[in-house]
Amino acid sequence: MNKEKNRQLFDDFSKINVLIIGDVMLDDYIIGDVSRISPEAPVPIVNITERYARLGGAANVALNIKSLGATPILCSVIGNDKKDDDFLVIMQQESLSIQGVMKSKDRILTTKYRAIGNNMQLLRLDSEITQPLSPNDEQNFYEILLQVIDNQHIDAIIFEDYDKGIITPTIITEIVNLAKTKSIPVTIDPKKRNFSNYKNSAIFKPNWKELKEGLSILGEWKDKETLTTIHHFMKEKQHRNLLLTLSHEGILICQLEGGNFSCSHIPAHIRTIADVSGAGDTVISVATLCFALGLDMDDVAVLSNLAGGLVCEEIGVVVLNKPKFIEEAVSIYG
Repeated sequence: MNKEKNRQLFDDFSKINVLIIGDVMLDDYIIGDVSRISPEAPVPIVNITERYARLGGAANVALNIKSLGATPILCSVIGNDKKDDDFLVIMQQESLSIQGVMKSKDRILTTKYRAIGNNMQLLRLDSEITQPLSPNDEQNFYEILLQVIDNQHIDAIIFEDYDKGIITPTIITEIVNLAKTKSIPVTIDPKKRNFSNYKNSAIFKPNWKELKEGLSILGEWKDKETLTTIHHFMKEKQHRNLLLTLSHEGILICQLEGGNFSCSHIPAHIRTIADVSGAGDTVISVATLCFALGLDMDDVAVLSNLAGGLVCEEIGVVVLNKPKFIEEAVSIYG
């Protein structure tokens, strides 16, 4: 991809509508200074100087999609108390539509409380429900998804799975089949519970830990046996492309086309890593938009790898800085 096509690409993001299905959460940050240890227990005392909340999980994917100029349509299930109302208020403040977010009396909003002292994360507390949706909630959520797909133009669908129970095998099967009939590409950011339930994706994007757990791999990602296992998995599940994120080692891209299987490794860019939280959200966002615009998978992988590295330079879950992303992407393609 040349420099001119690269710049055009970022303008064309504005033409894309992305349906995001998955587990949403709230990231609650408690920021402060640490200068002493508690006399009650050997733990640091954080003198709070700031506190704020950010959208997380599938909602962070929606924010990344929006930051790149595309239109996200987020669909999820949350609880029915004040914390959930606060979540919807933040969504509206971020100019995200709440039409696809369903409330349930049987759920609570996943909330991650992070204590950060002297620019280091010291503690995380999670409040959540992780069991699958009840049959009634599952049916109601499915009907919401059908309404969105039938009433809006959708260019791509992302399954953003955090194993919190919103994505069920039935939801996966029905939506993937519907997307196939409408020629809508599906991209997947999986977790362990549904790993083998996903099929027929344009892009399947696990990280190394998720792949090892999902396929019971004992070796390293570079091993011939691992690549053979990936090949068999992609063939069985009919995944056309697999993007394996490898943290500081970059991305492995595997492609299966017409029976031909190939893999190539893209090293990570040298960065000052502050926090890897949310990097996977950014990778799947960029990969989906680039694929929806018809980019070659090698370019999809290069740009996704670049984007994932950029968000790791900041503490906490942050969205991709589009101007900085464009600047570095243009420099890569000269």
